[in-house]
Amino acid sequence: MAAGAQQVPNNRRFIGLMSGTSLDGVDGVLADFGCQPPRILAHASAPFPEALGRELLALNTSGENELHRAALAGNGLAKAYAGVVEALLRKTGLPASAVCAIGAHGQTVRHRPGEFDGTGYTLQLNQPALLAELTGIAVVADFRSRDVAAGGQGAPLAPLFHRAWFGEHGQSLAVLNLGGMANLTLLGADGRCSGFDCGPGNVLMDGWCYRHRGQAFDAAGGWAASGRVLPGLLARFQAEPFFHKAPPKSTGRDLFGLGWLDAQLAQEGLSSLTDSAPLADVQATLAELTASTCAADLRGHGKGITRLVVCGGGALNDHLMTRLAARLPGVEVMSTSTLGLHPLQVEAAAFAWLGWQAVEGQAQPLQSITGAKGARVLGCIYPA
Repeated sequence: MAAGAQQVPNNRRFIGLMSGTSLDGVDGVLADFGCQPPRILAHASAPFPEALGRELLALNTSGENELHRAALAGNGLAKAYAGVVEALLRKTGLPASAVCAIGAHGQTVRHRPGEFDGTGYTLQLNQPALLAELTGIAVVADFRSRDVAAGGQGAPLAPLFHRAWFGEHGQSLAVLNLGGMANLTLLGADGRCSGFDCGPGNVLMDGWCYRHRGQAFDAAGGWAASGRVLPGLLARFQAEPFFHKAPPKSTGRDLFGLGWLDAQLAQEGLSSLTDSAPLADVQATLAELTASTCAADLRGHGKGITRLVVCGGGALNDHLMTRLAARLPGVEVMSTSTLGLHPLQVEAAAFAWLGWQAVEGQAQPLQSITGAKGARVLGCIYPA
């Protein structure tokens, strides 16, 4: 439905829902953009049902009967989203009619902008019509494809929200989201905003941890901290051409999945590791890869910036935060909690904000971030 013709309540309460590349579940916030400063009224999260999480991961690679499986996975995702919406309404005591719209990102399973035919595509599984039916709230979805159609990368989309929420005139700042992938936002003291994907955030560490320890993530980075960085393996990781591309650039599991990691290990003769110490060394090296590539991008593109605020699950990884700080002498590294927004709420809040922007018909000037040809209104609206 075209922006400007939508039938939605006339208020500025929006729900944002985010399920990221880490595939650990759904984060949601209920935000009020009608007050100054804007407020987060509630936060809720829920893990994916185990079967849904497995299927979403499997759909990142080609397989049998993909269209059928993807449609059913989208239904399952909408139901998981609806559960988080219900929790947010319950926490605030608000009825569905008190919320203007839901910004629902969907689950990225393929991200290939600019490839194949010059346009490429980005694909987020979702069933926004079903979500609107289940919640009785208008839904804004499919945020990325218009940017890709306009020649952009379709990602990252959060930098303009980072500027709106964290930006302060006369102060420069960098925001690093350490989700499954890592993306960096650079906010200049003059109001300029740029951003791009740095590479893997938690995705490889999480996958390695699950494969060898049966745990979804390395809590606080304790396993990585017990290992030692393997210099030769780190150098091989860092030689990946993506790290040396100039922005705008974005990435996903299409490149940085466990298949990529296995190929790198094979080239280093590390395919058959079984002992706990070498396994921990790989985890330590993966953490160093994330810290080193993010730090290099800040040094290379954010000259003069002396504050880095970190969000996403990686902000809760003490070892990773320590390594970031060690690689950025002279830069104050902190969590977004310092600026009043919990690191696990930032991405969901960004899609609440993008939902608001779509309902208002506001075009997003992402040229310096995604490389799009011009500002575009992002998202399709499904009325309640």
